[in-house]
Amino acid sequence: MNKEIFKARARVMKALASPIRLEIVDHLSRGERCMCELQPLFRMNKSTLSRHIAALKNVGIVSERRDGVRIILKLATPCILKVFECVTGVIRSEARRTGGLLKGVKA
Repeated sequence: MNKEIFKARARVMKALASPIRLEIVDHLSRGERCMCELQPLFRMNKSTLSRHIAALKNVGIVSERRDGVRIILKLATPCILKVFECVTGVIRSEARRTGGLLKGVKA
């Protein structure tokens, strides 16, 4: 496989390597959200939240459109949710193997 593909994959994975960004994707998995709806869900200022969203936009996970003064966000590539399912499977498998469980993840 071309090394550029591995680099591109790494960029996407790096954008997801933040609990805040994973939570943003989770919220957007339920449908479009206005930035004004997301802001109260996170304990950070708007510019910090915007930087997290920009990281997701830069790799093509999130897209935006304007509705007047509102910025509406959505998952540009909903297939990213399959990655989350796979990761949860890894966590469950590891929990069974080690006998440990993470809160909120059923073995």
